[in-house]
Amino acid sequence: MQDKAKSVVRVLIVDDHPVVVSGCRALFASDPSIEIEEAFDAKTGHRAYLQKHPDVTVVDLRLPDLTGFELTRRIRKDDPAARIVMLSVSDDPAFVARAVEMGIQGYVSKSDDPKILAKAIRKVAAGERFVSPRLAEATTFAGAAIKASPLTQMSARELEILRLLGRGDRISEVASGLDVSYKTVANITSALKTKLGAKNHSDLVRIAVEIDLH
Repeated sequence: MQDKAKSVVRVLIVDDHPVVVSGCRALFASDPSIEIEEAFDAKTGHRAYLQKHPDVTVVDLRLPDLTGFELTRRIRKDDPAARIVMLSVSDDPAFVARAVEMGIQGYVSKSDDPKILAKAIRKVAAGERFVSPRLAEATTFAGAAIKASPLTQMSARELEILRLLGRGDRISEVASGLDVSYKTVANITSALKTKLGAKNHSDLVRIAVEIDLH
């Protein structure tokens, strides 16, 4: 019984779309070697990770409260060895490149065959890295575009602040939502203006909307 327990891969799915979570459960329904836990936003996902310590965490890039990048940053702060698979509706190669730069071990698009996600989970659980072949090819051929993309210039925290600014939050609201000081957000906002060539705060918000991290 002990050997069997050791062979079970515990997977935490953090996604706010019930159809995705139920699809993942159905994907592994006949496989006793995979156990699925679930959470529907970043905060409950982070809490579930700390409680369950899953072998692999599948994180939706666009969660209702935080981006998947920010959730990954928070999980990694508590557990640098965490194994993460990013699941995204976006096929933008810049997102893939940013995930790889962050050390995220897997990246799969929601438009991929579900079997690709299953393969990613098994590969990452085994200590390997995996990017959907279709996305890997697109990323390889998008070298110049990726280098020009502002996404690859930003940290997970910067991306999260940009997302909140893009949905219309004021700096004070961003600081409250992320539980950091006003000064911290103001300093990062100033750095973002420089990185993105924004002339003023309104211009930065416009850029945030165009990037569409929601």
